[in-house]
Amino acid sequence: MSGDRSRDERWLAGIFDDHAADVHRYARRRLQGAADPNADADDVTAEVFAITWRRRHDVDEPALAWLYGVARRVVASHRRRVTALPTDMHVDDGDAGSDVGVLVTDDLVLREAWLTLAERDREVLMLAAWEGLTEAQIAVVLDVSVGGASAALSRARSRLREAISDGAARIGDEPAAQ
Repeated sequence: MSGDRSRDERWLAGIFDDHAADVHRYARRRLQGAADPNADADDVTAEVFAITWRRRHDVDEPALAWLYGVARRVVASHRRRVTALPTDMHVDDGDAGSDVGVLVTDDLVLREAWLTLAERDREVLMLAAWEGLTEAQIAVVLDVSVGGASAALSRARSRLREAISDGAARIGDEPAAQ
């Protein structure tokens, strides 16, 4: 029995080493409006790996998609516990220059378009663009079929394109600020 536990501990250590930074980044991006997104992301990451340990026999491969699915639910639970969130969003990220998520939110038209999207559309797009997941992996995270994930991603991309187009047209019609 101790051999099984030792093997499980090595497995969890490997999963943690391979994916803890990804899970933390995922959580931090989704908790941008929190008072301390890094501390909250630390809490979410710890909870994700505690759940992973408890449910180690249920973890699907690839593990990262399974971890993102758990993180998605933990973040949602964390948000429900938070009562007041500031509206000014800022991510303090040492490698922000190469982080697509940060670059995206720095563009006014894109930011406004992004905020018009439903939460589900934003989540699907973040999983594809920010986390680099395939449609099959997105399906695991969202607990839907691959076809459902593919359709959700296609619809979200269309809605984002439309919102960007609408925003660009609106900004193009506005007089220049002085």
